Amino acid sequence: MIMVNVSVFLMRLLFHYSIFSFGVGCLLIYIFQKSFCILMVREKDICWEYAEKLDGNKVQCKFCQRILNGGISRLKHHLSRFPSKGVNPCSKVRDDVTDRVRALIASKEEVKETFSVKKQKLALTEVRSPGNLSTTRALISTDSTLPVMKIFPTGNPLTSPFSNNLENAERSIALFFFENKLDFSVARSSSYQLMIDAIAKCGPGFIGPSAEILKTTWLERIKSEVGLQSKDVEKEWVTTGCTIIADTWTDYKSKAMINFLVSSPSRTFFHKSVDASAYFKNTKWLADLFDSVIQEFGPENVVQIIMDSSFNYTGIANHIMQNYGTIFVSPCAFQCLNLILEEFSKVDWVSRCIFQAQTITKLIYNSASLLDLMKKFTGGQELIRTGITKSVSTFLSLQSMLKLRTRLKHMFHSPEFASNTPYANKQQSLSCIATADDGDFWRTVEECVAISEPFLKVLREVSDVKPTVGSIYELMTRAKESIRTYYIMDENKCKTFLDIVDKKWRDQLHSPLHAAAAFLNPSVQYNPEIKFLSSIKEDFYKVLEKLLPVPDMRRDITNQIYTFTKAHGMFGCNLAKEARNTVAPWLWWEQYGDSAPALQRVSIRILSQVCSTFSFQRQWSTFRQIHSEKRNKIDREILNDIVYINYNLKLARQMKAKSLEVDVLQFDDIDTTSEWMEENESASPTQWLDRFGPGLDSSDLNTRQFGSSIFGANDPIFGL
Repeated sequence: MIMVNVSVFLMRLLFHYSIFSFGVGCLLIYIFQKSFCILMVREKDICWEYAEKLDGNKVQCKFCQRILNGGISRLKHHLSRFPSKGVNPCSKVRDDVTDRVRALIASKEEVKETFSVKKQKLALTEVRSPGNLSTTRALISTDSTLPVMKIFPTGNPLTSPFSNNLENAERSIALFFFENKLDFSVARSSSYQLMIDAIAKCGPGFIGPSAEILKTTWLERIKSEVGLQSKDVEKEWVTTGCTIIADTWTDYKSKAMINFLVSSPSRTFFHKSVDASAYFKNTKWLADLFDSVIQEFGPENVVQIIMDSSFNYTGIANHIMQNYGTIFVSPCAFQCLNLILEEFSKVDWVSRCIFQAQTITKLIYNSASLLDLMKKFTGGQELIRTGITKSVSTFLSLQSMLKLRTRLKHMFHSPEFASNTPYANKQQSLSCIATADDGDFWRTVEECVAISEPFLKVLREVSDVKPTVGSIYELMTRAKESIRTYYIMDENKCKTFLDIVDKKWRDQLHSPLHAAAAFLNPSVQYNPEIKFLSSIKEDFYKVLEKLLPVPDMRRDITNQIYTFTKAHGMFGCNLAKEARNTVAPWLWWEQYGDSAPALQRVSIRILSQVCSTFSFQRQWSTFRQIHSEKRNKIDREILNDIVYINYNLKLARQMKAKSLEVDVLQFDDIDTTSEWMEENESASPTQWLDRFGPGLDSSDLNTRQFGSSIFGANDPIFGL
C-alpha cells in the first residue's frame, strides 16, 4: 500500500513538473519573440538613417556628431529641435528632416492622447472623496482637466505603471510651474519637497486647500507660527542686544519701500515693510518712523541701526544719536565695499580690459554652436559668473576667464572652431582671437583679479548671516595691505586704488563701533602682527563712555581693560587661548570673560552685531505686488502677511544652509550679466556701468544657471 502511494505521488510530481517546464518554455519563447519584435521595430525606425548606433544605448547624430544617451527616442527630440526631454536641439539638422521627425512625434502623441483621455475619465469616475475630507469640497470634474490633457497628454501606456506614475507626477508639477509662471528657483526651497512628501502620504483623492482657505486659515496660522519663533529669539536680546536693519527698495514709479529687519546671533527676522514714497525726503517723518520701530523692539535692546545711503543719512543719524544715547548708527559695509569695486572698474585701463573681455563673451554666448564648443573645451564650466551686483559679476567673470584662459585659447585655435564658417572668418571672431592671444590682455586680467579678490573676500564675510562687526576693521586693513604688496614696485597704481579705498572707508564705512569691536576681538587683540590697535583705542573709549554713561557702571572698568589686554585671569587659561581664533568673539567673551564682568557685558553686546544690510535674498517683485495701485486694502494686508512669512522662511533656510560650500556672492535669480552677453552696436567701454542703478530692481527673474565658484573661500590667488 505504501509503495502504491509513493508511486502515485511521484507520478503526480512528474506531471506537475512537466506542466511547469512547458509553461516556463512557453514564457521564454514569448519573451524572446516579443523582444525580437521590439528589436526589429526599433531597427526599422526610419530615424536610424540619421544616426549611428554605438555601444550600449548610445547613438550619434550624423548632422552635429553629438552622442546621446537613451537611444532613438532621444535622437528624435534632438532632431525635432524642441527643447524637450532635456535634449539639446541639433544645430545642423536640415529643415526637411526636422519636419519629418516632428510629424512622426505628432502621430505618436495623437495615439497617446486618445488612450490617456479615456484612462483619465475612467480614473476620475472611480475616485471617491475620503471620509476625513470636508463634504463641501468637490472633486475636479473631467471637463476642467480636458484642455490641459489635450495639449499635454500623459505618459506612454506601454510603460510600467510605476514609471508612468512618476512621469505623470513630474509632468503635472511642471505644468503647474509653467501655467502659473513660477520661477524655477522655487523648486530649491525646503518646503517644496516637504509638500510633495505630505501629499504622497495622503494617497489618491486628496484635495488641495482652496484659495479662500489659503488666504485666511492657513495664512493666519503660519504667520502666527513664524511670529512665535521670533518671540523665542527676543529673549536673548537682553544679553546680546540686536541690530535694526533698514534696507531700501525703489522702482521706476517713484515707489520707495523701507524694509525693517532685526538681527542677533541666533537669527535675523524680517519685521515689516513701510511705504515711504510720499515722505522719503522728509527727515521729520523718517525720524518719527525710526522712533516707532525702536520703541517696538525696546531702546534698551537696540545696539545699532544699519541703513544704506538712500536715506538722508546725516539727518536721521543725528536724530537717533541725540535721542538714544546708547544706540549707534552705522553704514552698510556691503554697499560701501560694492562702491569700492565699482570705482575700481571705472579706472581707465581696468575699464578697457573689462570691455575686451566682454567682447569675447558676447561672441560665444550669442551663438549656440560656439557656446556648446566652449563648454566642451572648459568641461562644462562657464566663462560668466552671475554676482549679486554688476561690479561683483564683472570681477567674478574676470576670475573665471583667467582660470580658463588656456582652454579658451585652445578652443579658438581648434579645428572645430575653424570649421564653424559663419563665425571663424567673422571680423568680431578675428578680433577675439587676437585678444585671447594677447599676453598683455591676460596680464591686465590678472592684475584686475589681484586687486579685486581681497575685497571680494571681505564682501563674502560681511554678506554672511553671522556677526562680523568685530572683523571688518581687520579685513579691510588686510585688503589694503594686499594692494600695497602687489604694487610694491608701482607707487602710482598703488596710490590710485588706495585713495579709492581710503575715501570710501573714511566717508562711508568707518564707524567707532567697528573700531571698538576690533579692539575687543580676541583674534585681533592677541595677534602680535596687528599694528593698528593703538590707533583705534580712542574710538574704543568713546564707545565705552556711550554704553556705560553712569559712573557706577564704569566702576573698576580700567582694571578690567588691563586684565583683558594682558590676558590675566580666565583670559589667559589654555582653553581661552585655544579658542581665540576658532570661536565667535561674542561667544568667547561669554565663556571666558568672567574676570571682567562689566567689560564682558559690553563686549558681548558689541560683538554680537552684523555690519551689513545684505543678509537675505531680495525678491523685489513681491514688494511690487504688495504696493500695486490696482489692489484694494484687503489684498494689501494679505500680501503684507505673505511677505512677512516669505522673508522669514527664506532667512530660516539661509541659516540652515550656511554651512554648505556655496559662494554667497553669486546670485542666479537676478540677471546682472547682460553686458557680458548682449550684443550692442554702439557699445562703449563704460556704457555697462550706467545700468547699475536699476539692475537690482528688475522683477523679471532669469533662470540662467552658471557654474559654481571656481575660487573657493580658502583658495589663495597670487598669495593674497
